[in-house]
Amino acid sequence: MASRLRDLTYAFRRILKSPGIAVAVIFSIGLGIAGNATIFSIVSTFILRPAPVGDPATLLSLHTQAQGESRPNHFTWPLYTDVRDQAKSFSGIAAYYELLPASMSGAGTAAGQGDSAEPERIWGQAATSNFFDVAQLSMPLGRGFLSSEEKQHVIVLGYSLWQRRFAADPAIIGKTITLSGLLFTVVGVAPRGFRGVDLVLDPEFWVPLGNVEQLAVNISDRNSRIFHWLGVIGRVKPGVSRAQVAAELGTLGANLAKSYPVTDKDNSISFDSAGSLPQIDKRVALLFLGALSIVVLLVLCIAGANVANLLLAQGAGRQREMAVRLALGATRGQLIYQVLTETVLLALAGGVLGVILALWATSALSAFHLPVPIPLDIAVSLDWRVLLYAFGLSIGAGIVFGLAPAWAAARPLIASALKGEDALVRPGRRFTLSNILVVVQISLSLVLLCVTGLFLHSLEHAAGMDVGFRSQGILMMSVDPRVHGYTPEHTVQFLSEMRDRAAALPGVTSVVVTDVAPLSMGNRSDAFHAEGFKSTGPDPSVDLYMVTPGYFETMGIPRILGRDFAHESATAPKVAVVNQVFVHDVFHDENPIGRRIEGPGVSYQVIGVVGNTKSRTLGEDLRPVLYRSLAQSVASDPSFLGYSLLIRTNDEAATASAVRNIVHSLDPSIAIFNTETMQEHLRDALFLPRLAGTLFGVFGFVGLTLASVGLYGVMNYSVSRRTREIGIRIALGAQLGAVQRLVVRRGMLLTAIALALGLPAAWMAAKFSSSFLYGIRPHDLATFTLVPVLLAFVALLACWIPARRAARVDPQTALRSE
Repeated sequence: MASRLRDLTYAFRRILKSPGIAVAVIFSIGLGIAGNATIFSIVSTFILRPAPVGDPATLLSLHTQAQGESRPNHFTWPLYTDVRDQAKSFSGIAAYYELLPASMSGAGTAAGQGDSAEPERIWGQAATSNFFDVAQLSMPLGRGFLSSEEKQHVIVLGYSLWQRRFAADPAIIGKTITLSGLLFTVVGVAPRGFRGVDLVLDPEFWVPLGNVEQLAVNISDRNSRIFHWLGVIGRVKPGVSRAQVAAELGTLGANLAKSYPVTDKDNSISFDSAGSLPQIDKRVALLFLGALSIVVLLVLCIAGANVANLLLAQGAGRQREMAVRLALGATRGQLIYQVLTETVLLALAGGVLGVILALWATSALSAFHLPVPIPLDIAVSLDWRVLLYAFGLSIGAGIVFGLAPAWAAARPLIASALKGEDALVRPGRRFTLSNILVVVQISLSLVLLCVTGLFLHSLEHAAGMDVGFRSQGILMMSVDPRVHGYTPEHTVQFLSEMRDRAAALPGVTSVVVTDVAPLSMGNRSDAFHAEGFKSTGPDPSVDLYMVTPGYFETMGIPRILGRDFAHESATAPKVAVVNQVFVHDVFHDENPIGRRIEGPGVSYQVIGVVGNTKSRTLGEDLRPVLYRSLAQSVASDPSFLGYSLLIRTNDEAATASAVRNIVHSLDPSIAIFNTETMQEHLRDALFLPRLAGTLFGVFGFVGLTLASVGLYGVMNYSVSRRTREIGIRIALGAQLGAVQRLVVRRGMLLTAIALALGLPAAWMAAKFSSSFLYGIRPHDLATFTLVPVLLAFVALLACWIPARRAARVDPQTALRSE
C-alpha cells in the first residue's frame, strides 16, 4: 500500500513538472470523452433508462399488431376489457388515452389565479381509475383515482404543471380548476419526473377515462372493436416470467380471433417494457445512435493517437531517468506501471473535463425543438450510467493510449540513454511509432471529415430545398374551439369570424385556416382511389388537409387546373383539391377535374389540381395530398390538433398581439398556442439535418484540430531531435529551401500514406450514412474532393511551421548544443 502511495505521489510530481504536456493530454482526452458521454447520454435517456414507475421490470406496455404490419397498434375498449378480465399473468391492467388536448383557464380558486390568468393550451391523459395503482406511484400530494371516480370530474396534476401554473401551492388538494370549460377538483399531484409511461410524450394532467367523451373531440364510438385508441399497461404477478406472459397473450389473442373473426382475426397481442421504444423505432434509433457512436469513438481514437505521440515525446526527454532506474535494478514492469499510473491520472482529469463539456453539450441538445404540435420531452441529461461510462472510458483510455509510450519508455537503449542520445529511436527504422500514430490520426480524420462534409452538405441542401410554398411573411396561430364543447357549426362560425376580423387588420393581406400546417409531422392520411378504378394493389395513402378558400394563394402554392374552394356549405356535395402526385398515383396523369374519388366511407369530386409541396417532413419523397373544405369536414372529422390561422402580414409581432385580442374578445376562455412564423416553423422542420450537421460538424472540427496538432507535434519533435544534423547540413552549404523541403517532404509523405488508407474507409462509411442524408448521394464528388484537399493543406501548414524553424537553425549553436 505504501509503495502504491509513493507511486501516486511520484506520478503527481512528474505531471506537475510538465504542465504543458499535461494540459495537452487532458484537453485531448477530454474532447474525446465529452463526445462519447454526450452520445451515451442519449442512449441512456431513450434506450436504457427505465420508466419512472414502481418496479419498472414488472410493468409492461401491451400492444396489438396486425398481421403483416411492423408497427404496433393501440387497444380497442372491448379488447382491453377482454384482456383485463381473462389474463391471469397480471396483478393489474390499466388503460389510458395517451393525448388529450385541453384549455386551462384562470377560473376557479386554485392558487388564487383568479380570472386574470390567460388561458393555456395543455395536454394530458385520461386513464382508468387503477392507472396509478398499476404504475405503483407514490404521490407527493394527495392520491390517485378511486374506483368510484371513474366518471367524476377529478384531476391529478403533473408536477411541472403544479409548479408552473399554481406556484407549487401545497393547499391545492380539494380546490377546483377549469379545464375546457368544466370544473375539476384536484385530488393529487404526480411525482416529480413522472410524465406517463410513454417514452417522449409529456402529459401535464390526468383525468378519469370516463370523462374522455366530454374532453376528446375525436372519440366517436369508444365501444367499437375497430377503433384502436387505448394505451394499455399491465403489472406482471411475482414469479411470472415474460415467456409465460407471451404464451398467455398468444393464446388469448388466438381465442379472441376465433370469437371475433371479422375484427380480430389478423391481430396478435405483444408487449414491450413500459416507457421503451417499440422494436421498429428502437432499431431506427439504434442505427442512428450507432452511427454517432462510431463517430465519437473515431474522435477518441484520434485524441488517443495525439496523446500517445505527446507521451512518446515526453518519454524521449526521460530516457536518462529510465536508463538510470533500469541500471539501479528497477524492472521493466515497474517502469511500465509508473508511466501508466501517470497516464491514467491524466486520463481521469480528462474524463472530468469531458463530463463538464458533456453537461454543456446535452443542455444544447435539449434546446432543439421538434416541429410537432404535441408535447414531447426530448431533454437529455447525464445520469449515473453516463458518469460510470465516462469513468470506465477514462480508465480504459489511459491504459490503452499510455501502453505504447510506457512500453517504449521502459525499453531504452541504455548505453545511448546514458550518453544523452535518443534512446527511443531504434537504428535503421524509417517509420517510428510516432509516425505510425500520425498516419492513423490523419486516416481517421479523413473518414470523420468526409462524413461530416456529407452531413453539412445535406444540411445545406435541406435548408435550400423547395418546399412548394412561400414561407416568408406568414404568421401562424392556433386555437381549438372543439375542446370547449363547440358544435361543428359553432366551430366554423367562430373560425370564420376570427378570420374575417384578422383580415381587416392593418398590414394583413390574406388570412386562411387549416387543421394542420405543412411539415408538422402530424397529418392524417387515408387510402383513396378513383371511382370505378380497379386496382390490383393497395390504394395509395394520401395526406389530408382541411383548408378555407384562399389557402393556396396565401401559401403561394400554384394552381395547375380547375378552381379553388368557394365557401361550400356543410350540406353541399363534398369537393376536393388534389396535388400533382395525387393525379399521378390515383388518376395515372389523366385529367381529374369533375371525377370522383373514394376513401374510407367518404367520396369527393375533384375541382382543382395544385402544385406539390412537402407534407410531413423535409426528407420525404413527395406524397399525394388531398385538400378538403374545412366547413364540409369539421362535423365528420374534427381536428385532433386544433386549427391554425395562417396570416400573410408585413408585421408579425403587431399582428400576433392584435389577433390575440380578437380571439379573447370572441371567447376569453379559449387558449392560443403554437404562435410562430412559418420560417421559424421551417427551421424546426430542419431538426434532424441540423442535429446531425451540428454534431458531425463539431466532431469533425475536433478531429481535424487533433490531427493537425498531432502532425505538428511529431514534425516539431523531429526537428528538435535533428537539430545537430540540420546544423551540419547548413554548415556544409545546404540551401534553406532544401532544408525546408527535407522536413516538409517527411510530413507530407505521412499525409499521403494516411490519405491513401483513409479514402477507402471513408467511402465505406459514406455508404452507411446514406439513409440520413437529404437530397445528396453518399459518394458526393464535392465532399470527396474538397475534404482530402483541405486535410492536405492543413497537414502542409502543420509541416511548414517546424520546417521554417529548422531552416533558421544557427549551425554554431546547433553544434555547441551537442
